[in-house]
Amino acid sequence: MILSFRNTSAVCAVFLLVSVNSFHKSAIATINNQSQLIAQQSKTQPHPVFKSILPKLKQKTQIKILLPKFIPESDGENPIYAIIEAATQKNYEILLAFSPDCNGASACRLGVISAEAVTHKTPSLTGKRVSLAKGITGYFVDFTCGAGCSDATLTWRQQGGQYIVGLKAGDRTSLVKMANSAINP
Repeated sequence: MILSFRNTSAVCAVFLLVSVNSFHKSAIATINNQSQLIAQQSKTQPHPVFKSILPKLKQKTQIKILLPKFIPESDGENPIYAIIEAATQKNYEILLAFSPDCNGASACRLGVISAEAVTHKTPSLTGKRVSLAKGITGYFVDFTCGAGCSDATLTWRQQGGQYIVGLKAGDRTSLVKMANSAINP
């Protein structure tokens, strides 16, 4: 009888361990599935900084609007503003700034996002070739500094448009992440 009780206890202990282990994996899977679902939902929306300008941008331009979901330095410490500099049927340019009334001045400028329709007159892309999402090739041009620093830019073509993301004195890694977040829906 004691041997039988020990065997039953051992079986129960193994069952309990397997159940707890399975439950833990199940909970992690559920958490991960929820995280993935949230991430998938957020992929369809551009960064919140664009929320106020998106309706106007959609009214003005006919080219596909690609806005990044990732913007460096948008951790909430310093507010970032998106300001439409230009918007026509064939192009748009958005200034990213640390001030809502920034006119592109070096002190308040973070970068730029722009797009234009590609025509036969659009010059060829130049810069260092960079692999982007969906097999797209981008072209990185580093910043230069004199009295102030220019934007480092990353340019690519997609669905008849030429898109540029730029960051004042930016680095290639941040620009690639920014571009990929605009390319991936």
